[in-house]
Amino acid sequence: MEKEKYVAYVSTYTYGNKSNFGIRIYNVDMENGRFMEKDQVEITNSSYVTISHNRKYLYSITDFGVESYRILEDGSLEVINHASINGMRGCYLSTDYEDKFLFVAGYHDAKLTVLRVRENGEIGEITDEIYHKGLGSIAERNFKPHINCVKMTRDNRFLCAADLGMDHVVVYELNHMNGRLRQVDIIRSEQESAPRHLKFSKDGKLLYVVHELKNYIDVYTYSVDKEHRMPVFEKIQNISTLNDYHAGGSAASALNISEDFKYLCSSNAGDNSVVLYSIDENTGMLTKILCLPISGDYPKDAALFPDSRHLVSLNHETNSMTFFDVNMEEGTIVMNGPELKVDRPNCIIFYKLK
Repeated sequence: MEKEKYVAYVSTYTYGNKSNFGIRIYNVDMENGRFMEKDQVEITNSSYVTISHNRKYLYSITDFGVESYRILEDGSLEVINHASINGMRGCYLSTDYEDKFLFVAGYHDAKLTVLRVRENGEIGEITDEIYHKGLGSIAERNFKPHINCVKMTRDNRFLCAADLGMDHVVVYELNHMNGRLRQVDIIRSEQESAPRHLKFSKDGKLLYVVHELKNYIDVYTYSVDKEHRMPVFEKIQNISTLNDYHAGGSAASALNISEDFKYLCSSNAGDNSVVLYSIDENTGMLTKILCLPISGDYPKDAALFPDSRHLVSLNHETNSMTFFDVNMEEGTIVMNGPELKVDRPNCIIFYKLK
């Protein structure tokens, strides 16, 4: 039986670097939990990438807006087109589950942009633009809205936009014909908690929200009120991303679910640690397995390999990726070789080759 082959896409910042290559592609050594560099893609400040749900296309943030790529058979990328988002550079992007619309979150200008996606993966025109407004509570950082993540519910009805400046997640209904959004709900977090990233469970009935400033994850059930056709979110758990003993000034960052949906992974900048949880298959609630150092500074993203036996941490301030063997039963991670140098890594996606 032939082993499954994977590549990993790592998006990076290019400003201040001598490199113009914002996306790096690696062959994944699943057996040893390591990467071998395969290719580099010329793009400015690719702060975040996403893959379409039909697995054919990759979309990236760039200084000029957004860019689309065709994923070739060997995992290489072929540019299709780029499009303006008519605003400041975005920080996160995702598609709806039919791959008809692309959503872009604006951290700097608090703008949510919706663009049409064509069947060939090309990015089309802007169909909606929404600016979040208001005043937050911390003058240094949260004095204004910052949209940091945009994610559709798995039933493809509602778009959730995490606003870490305003400490809430705004829920919009998507009109699938004209690509416009209508606000229908707000999920309020604690003041000064800064909801950063969102993930839904495999069946779509649970929502996980990591909070940057208060270093915890909230777990919500998600359902739809049949009578009013409105979303209903109910909090069922709040769990820390840190140990009881930890570095001060820590900020929770990553949020990734394992390929088999059994584990959830987050990271803590400042504390420079990674945290792994098991996901209860009946309730969706989290149980902490470990929280351990990642041998780097400011882990912007961290993810389990598809086999959940290895882990990679993207260390933004030390310009490195560090690799670990994971033992879930014993609750340990052990570094499995030297760090890999990469300038200002920000986001990673594993991709299974056909």
